[in-house]
Amino acid sequence: MRLVVGLGNPGPEYAPTRHNLGFRVVLALARRRGIESWSPLCAALTARRGDLLLACPQTYMNRSGLAVRCLVERGGPELEGLLVVYDDLALPLGRLRLRAAGGPGGHRGMASILEQLRSDAIPRLRLGIGPAPAGEDLAAWVLAPFEGAEREAAAALVERAADACEAWLTEDLETVAARVNAPAAGETLDDGRTG
Repeated sequence: MRLVVGLGNPGPEYAPTRHNLGFRVVLALARRRGIESWSPLCAALTARRGDLLLACPQTYMNRSGLAVRCLVERGGPELEGLLVVYDDLALPLGRLRLRAAGGPGGHRGMASILEQLRSDAIPRLRLGIGPAPAGEDLAAWVLAPFEGAEREAAAALVERAADACEAWLTEDLETVAARVNAPAAGETLDDGRTG
């Protein structure tokens, strides 16, 4: 069994925000697989197709771990069969980073999951939203919608992230990560080099 969890905040007012990209990726996966029916389970909206379970916790971001722990304990996969998808300020808008383990990197949703599952060996797909502008209130910025050209970049990021999730379902994580984490031709790497 595989479990893909997208992180976000419940409610239509949060749907278009930077902090809800994880939800958008899970919804894109559901659309691709023709899944239209969602059910409440473990304080999350869930959808199942065969051995795949999709989930969007409805606990608000900083309590996401409660829903994820419940899903894992109620017959979910081993931790290596769990993939958490969430936004990341440390990555430029449009970048993806797939990893098998690590810390929360300041993300409260991921911190909650690591705390509840008592492990940092949890696969995660981080979605770059870029840093907040200088002087901008961080909470207000991540809870604001994408603007202008960012909307198109975010939509493309969601589709690429859904591609990465689908690859993860059938291939080993290291193979998928090698493709997903590689910069596109001409893209500037985190250390300033060009790919």
